[in-house]
Amino acid sequence: MKQGIFEIIENTALTASVYKMVLGGDVSAITAPGQFVNIKLEGLYLRRPISVCDLGENTLTIIYKAVGKGTEQMAKMAKDERLDVLTGLGNGYDLSLSGDKPVLLGGGGGVPPMYLLAKELLKQGKKVSVILGFNTKSEVFYEQEFKELGCDVTVTTVDGSYGTKGFVTTVLEKMDYTYFYTCGPEPMLKAVYKTSETSGQM
Repeated sequence: MKQGIFEIIENTALTASVYKMVLGGDVSAITAPGQFVNIKLEGLYLRRPISVCDLGENTLTIIYKAVGKGTEQMAKMAKDERLDVLTGLGNGYDLSLSGDKPVLLGGGGGVPPMYLLAKELLKQGKKVSVILGFNTKSEVFYEQEFKELGCDVTVTTVDGSYGTKGFVTTVLEKMDYTYFYTCGPEPMLKAVYKTSETSGQM
């Protein structure tokens, strides 16, 4: 774990309530996809834990949903403002277990950590499939970014307004894969566990 001051490089809306923030600073403590950061916000006692979506040489990207006082405050922040951030939290995912054809399943707020994971698996020469689950079309984000990495991407929506109608498990049960990685709401994680034909990490 490492504490540092990060400068906001970008803070833009991806959907009506989901934002992408790029921060510049020392990212040396982040060593594995699946780790998270804790952000201190002025006037609030508790830090906000947010998963790492992407890493650069001196940058990190987070994606968050403005649903409470803290994240709503973050959504109003501008370029060049600074944040006190704890980095390198959590164990992250173990890539050594993936096999040749891992599948990554992200549901809503669980989509961001799958992005850095996908990048790292692709660097290892793995054939990466990604299933992104949302409630409706207006909530979909990062589909194109995963495709640009070279992943085989499927989007599901509960109401059928975009992609495959149903849940991430609707697609998973028809797939051929060697291992799964997943992040999302608890009901989704339980459904993935029951549906999966291999072991995996949540």
